[in-house]
Amino acid sequence: MEPIPETTDLSAYLAADAVIDHDHPQVRQTAAQLRNGAPTPYEYAKAAYTHVRDRVPHSFDSGDDRVVWRASDVLSTRNGICHAKSHALVALLRAEGIPAGLCYQRLTEDDGSDPVVHGLVALLLPGTSRWARQDARGNKPGVDARFSLDEERLAFPVRPELGERDYPTLYAAPPASVLDVLRGSADRQELAARLPEALD
Repeated sequence: MEPIPETTDLSAYLAADAVIDHDHPQVRQTAAQLRNGAPTPYEYAKAAYTHVRDRVPHSFDSGDDRVVWRASDVLSTRNGICHAKSHALVALLRAEGIPAGLCYQRLTEDDGSDPVVHGLVALLLPGTSRWARQDARGNKPGVDARFSLDEERLAFPVRPELGERDYPTLYAAPPASVLDVLRGSADRQELAARLPEALD
């Protein structure tokens, strides 16, 4: 599905702020390293995606108790949940002038219980007219997300029969319901207990 931007002002999807701090030296340095050998916007976007997916472990997989939310901290600690990793990927994309934003899914356990909001990214490559969603959560057995502009290869395709859904809005900055939980959780256990069940 193609998300719907919350604003028609494309500059909102290139901006730096306290969360997507692509003006931070850590983000700039990582972007410069990735740009080496990735001369086109497509190649750079794929390299940035692969870096965040594979080089920044999902803390629920790795067992890392640190909770980070700022893009530069995600890249420096190489740690974060899906939301934090999305912030890092958006920052890396914006650092190279590629419009990018945040989008979300509502997912559940296999029995339909314990819903949780899952974070994704959408990007708009120069010369294209379609926002393409990407999921840099990190692969593991049963999860095989890939970078693709043509066919979505997300970590978790939604299952409507279990009440799962794709949220249509493409956000320029993370919603307060997500960011407040990340900022206010002392460790991974507290974060897991406080993750939002829905955006609306």
